[in-house]
Amino acid sequence: MTYGSIETTLELWASSLRDVKARMRGLFTQERVAASAGLFLDGLLGDERRKTGWMRAEAAGDPGPWRQQAILGRGRWEADALRDIVRDYVVESLGTEDAVLVIDETGFLKQGKGSCGVGRQYTGSAGKITNCQIGVFAAYVSQHGHAFIDRALYLPKSWTGDPSRLTKAHVPTTIGFATKPALALTMIERAIAADAPFAWVAADSVYGVGDIEQALRRAGKGYVLGVNSNHHFGSWVGKPAVAGTAAEIAQDLDPSAWQRLSAGHGTKGARLHDWAYLELADLDAAEYDESRPGLWTRGLLIRRHIFNGDLAFFTTWCPAETGIDRLISVEGHRWAIEDSFETAKNELGLDHNETRSWHGWNRHVSLVMLAFAMMAAIRHKANQKTPPKRMRTQAPH
Repeated sequence: MTYGSIETTLELWASSLRDVKARMRGLFTQERVAASAGLFLDGLLGDERRKTGWMRAEAAGDPGPWRQQAILGRGRWEADALRDIVRDYVVESLGTEDAVLVIDETGFLKQGKGSCGVGRQYTGSAGKITNCQIGVFAAYVSQHGHAFIDRALYLPKSWTGDPSRLTKAHVPTTIGFATKPALALTMIERAIAADAPFAWVAADSVYGVGDIEQALRRAGKGYVLGVNSNHHFGSWVGKPAVAGTAAEIAQDLDPSAWQRLSAGHGTKGARLHDWAYLELADLDAAEYDESRPGLWTRGLLIRRHIFNGDLAFFTTWCPAETGIDRLISVEGHRWAIEDSFETAKNELGLDHNETRSWHGWNRHVSLVMLAFAMMAAIRHKANQKTPPKRMRTQAPH
C-alpha cells in the first residue's frame, strides 16, 4: 500500500464525500432535505458504534432524531434511484471486464412483528432460525476492490399473503412474493441491462440452479454456482463418462483427481482446499444467443476441506479451456461479500435500521451501500502507486 501524507488522505476523503453527496443531490426536491441526507451519510461514516437516529442526530448537531428519521420515512425520494447511483459509482470506481458479481444474503435480527419482512426464518448471520429480516445482495468484486451494487428485502409468504400487513408497512402494491433466487435473478438482469462490466457470477447453493443458469448463458457470462450434494450431473459424448449425484461422483473419484489449491488469500493466509474439476460437455454458446458464438464448457467443481473432508459442489459454465485455477478463483471471490456484510454491519450500521417500513429498509440500506462504496473507492485510490518521479535534465549552459 502506498501511503500519502495526512493532508492528502484527508483531502481524498473530503473530495470523495463531496462527490457522493453531489451524486445523490438530484434525488431530493428541497435543499434542506438534501442537507439532511448528507448529514445522515456523515453519521454512517462517523465513529459512533451504534448508528441509531439519536446517535446520528447528535453527530449532526440536531436537537433530536426527527430529521434523520424523516429521511427514511416521511421524505419523498426513491431508494431505487439511489441504488442505481451506487451501482454506477462502483462501476466507475472499481470496474473491470473480468469482475465477478457475487450473490448472497444476510440476516437483520429484530424484535417484534412490525418490521417489514420480519419473521422466524433461518439466517447464517445467527446460524439458526430466529426472528429476523433477510436481505439478498449483489456485490461487485474486481481486482480494484468490492462493494454492494444491489439489494432486495425478502418477503416471506406470511407477509405477501397478508394484505393488511403489507399496507401497514407501506409495501408497494406491485410487490408480490418472490423466492430468493428470483430476487437474485432480477438483480443480475438489472446489472446486465445497465451494462455493468463483469464476466462471472458466484453464489452458494441457495441460488445455484434453474433460471439463473439459463439467464447467464444467454448473456455470455460464466458462473460458479453452489449446488446441493444430491444435484444430478451427467457428461455428454466426447467427455469422460460421468453420471450420478454430486456426492456419488465425488465418492468415485480417483485420488489423483484432487489438487490442493488456494482460493485466494484470507486473514490467515492462503485459503487452501482440495479441489477436483470435471468437464461434462462442450456447447456452442450460439445455442443460447446467436450473437455470442463460441465453445463453452459445462462442468462440476468439487471442494474438499483439508481437515474434516467436508465437500461443497458447484455447477460451472465457462469458455472452453478455462482452467481449474480460474474457476477456483471465481469461487474464492465469494469471501468478499462476507467481508462486506461484516464491515457494513460493524462500521456503517447496516443492521441498525430502526424503521419498520418497506421504504425505510430500502432507503437505509441504499445509504449504507453508498457509504461503503465511497470507502472502497477511497481505498482503491489510496492504494494506487504514485507515479515515479522524473529526473530533471539540466539545460545546457
